[in-house]
Amino acid sequence: MAVAASAAPGALGTLQASRARLVAACCARLGPRWRLPGSWTCPRVDSTIWARGWTPAAGGAAWQRGYSAEVKTEDELRVRYLEEENRGIVVLGINRAYAKNSLSKNLIKMLSKAVDALKSDKKVRTIIVRSEVPGIFCAGADLKERAKMSSSEVGPFVSKIRAMINEIASSAKMGLVETKLAIIPGGGGTQRLPRAIGMSLAKELIFSARVLDGQEAKSVGLISHVLEQNQEGDAAYRKALDLAREFLPQGPVAMRVAKLAINQGMEVDLVTGLAIEEACYAQTIPTKDRLEGLLAFKEKRTPRYKGE
Repeated sequence: MAVAASAAPGALGTLQASRARLVAACCARLGPRWRLPGSWTCPRVDSTIWARGWTPAAGGAAWQRGYSAEVKTEDELRVRYLEEENRGIVVLGINRAYAKNSLSKNLIKMLSKAVDALKSDKKVRTIIVRSEVPGIFCAGADLKERAKMSSSEVGPFVSKIRAMINEIASSAKMGLVETKLAIIPGGGGTQRLPRAIGMSLAKELIFSARVLDGQEAKSVGLISHVLEQNQEGDAAYRKALDLAREFLPQGPVAMRVAKLAINQGMEVDLVTGLAIEEACYAQTIPTKDRLEGLLAFKEKRTPRYKGE
């Protein structure tokens, strides 16, 4: 049986215009110096990596090598710029051992401030978020602090957590246990988890408040790698660093727009996603990096990209 759907005059044009506006809005995150065909403008987006290995990284002398001066506001968050062959990688180390790295008002404020500063630094290519507390990555919100908040304070605080996570990366927790406390995951978990593993399984995990082990988390697509812990206790950090090193040689502009195309394209239908890809691809055509890549290929040498 064939089913025919009729559209009012101009409906197709309206749909195309809506897609065009969506593509423009998505690409508007590339920065004022970028412009799409027509009148669309696009922004700069920094490449980000979230170290999601199951084994948490611990601090230690071994991981101090290759660092420049440490930027300190408080010891709860340590911001380090890597040097030498790791130049362009920044490590955000969470260090609230007494509170199992739970997210307090102060920590959220420091994380947001650090990420905002890194976003405007063109020399930063990749951010690694890690724990400096053995055996713990992050216990979620600081419930002891939350218990002292008034009802009017809770909503804005959860909104700040959600905004901060959006700025860092899209990733799911190992366990969303909020329903045990008669609340729901408010930092974006109800939206990110179904997109990562599907609606049915996301409901099961949230309704049951179940916590997954490493192999289970990898099997459902929550994490990319499961690692055996090393003697130094920083196996996850070392894996994240290896991945970040793989990212460094690639063209900075290409990395930014590829990330944007993937992230935004996953939220829309295929036709709109392809339009977003086309718009993002267009940003690489007039760059000096693209010409450098072609010249380096011709001359059989390593390209020297400048992000221009």
